[in-house]
Amino acid sequence: MLRTLRKAEYFELVTLFFIQGAALGMWFVPLSTVLDANGLHTIKPFAYAASAIAAFISPLIFGAMADRHASPVKVLRGLSLATAATMTLASTAIQLRWHPWLVLVLIQLYALCASPTWSISSTIVFARLADARKEFGPIRAMATLGWMAGCWIVSALGADTTTLAGYSGAAVWLVVCAFTFFLPELETPKSVENLTLRQRLGWDALILLKNPDHRVVFITVALFAIPLCGFYPYTPTHLRELGFQRTSAWMTLGQVTEIIAMFMLGGLLLKWRLKWIFVCGLGLGVLRYVFCALNTKAWLLAGVVMHGCSFTLVFITAQIYLDQRVDAAWRARAQALMALMSSGVGNLTGYLGVGWWFIGCTGASGTQWPLFWSGLAAAVAVVLVYFLAAYHGIGSGLLRVKDAKMPETR
Repeated sequence: MLRTLRKAEYFELVTLFFIQGAALGMWFVPLSTVLDANGLHTIKPFAYAASAIAAFISPLIFGAMADRHASPVKVLRGLSLATAATMTLASTAIQLRWHPWLVLVLIQLYALCASPTWSISSTIVFARLADARKEFGPIRAMATLGWMAGCWIVSALGADTTTLAGYSGAAVWLVVCAFTFFLPELETPKSVENLTLRQRLGWDALILLKNPDHRVVFITVALFAIPLCGFYPYTPTHLRELGFQRTSAWMTLGQVTEIIAMFMLGGLLLKWRLKWIFVCGLGLGVLRYVFCALNTKAWLLAGVVMHGCSFTLVFITAQIYLDQRVDAAWRARAQALMALMSSGVGNLTGYLGVGWWFIGCTGASGTQWPLFWSGLAAAVAVVLVYFLAAYHGIGSGLLRVKDAKMPETR
């Protein structure tokens, strides 16, 4: 890998993903228990759905900006600063027990700022790789290490149920903002005149869905994201019911296998067809929830561990797929569209739908965890069947548009 990247460049990309992963993990993982501890458990599904609503709005807008108007590095710098400010405001609102709806508004503002950051960072990294199939997995693993480190810091501070987690995450976002000043500017895209409103909002990226295999990948990721929405909001609650403490740290077991899978991904992409990598990831997703449904400490932890492999083989493979199969002029919008489909369509449906399913599985005697997790396992199984039936990978329906060349899929 270091033969194709200068060591300084490699260090920059690794560090960027590491600190951004830490910032994201310090908010997302403990959010469930922080809301519970501050009497805001009733808004939990809506708080998680805020990121999904944001994914409909901001990733494509800022992706279009990074493709056409401004260097992705500058876009990430501004977004990181705004994310730090809004995370601080949301944490203050939770701590001071402001009205739940005001808390939700501030969480939504945070989500609007944070939602585009991951696709923008991925665009920056992909632009500096010689062979994304070999190089992206190990570099992306550093984001997972950062996510784990952020969770460990939260648990080490005893902040699993306090707003200190949010304040700490905001501080790390400021570090991300500062670090962008050390990144070389990517070539600033040429400004395009007479853009339509649809193009300025990035909605022209929807043309990518005309390619049959692209469309199946986008839809599969969106559908897979729906049952995934039961993992982070409700696994910490299940862990605590079974007697675990410092749940943010326990949840990082899933990132251990995530890192292993990312280091293996380069080799898999060279040996396996994309279809079977996706199938493997979806199959592991079914097993993850089957293990959780067994409702014992050991099996629940096994489900947490299984999460990492499943996540990597579906979501990271999808990102690499887009980098390899979509013309460079469209890559920021392609990654943003993936964020919209997974974090937008998938998460909005998932957080609200899984929240409804959780209420249906909870009665006077508590939550029926085997029923809850079995339902999510069945949902992933349906996604697996859809993908096997719909994805062909034979280059059918090759799409070419005026400024987007679509290489054939296989």
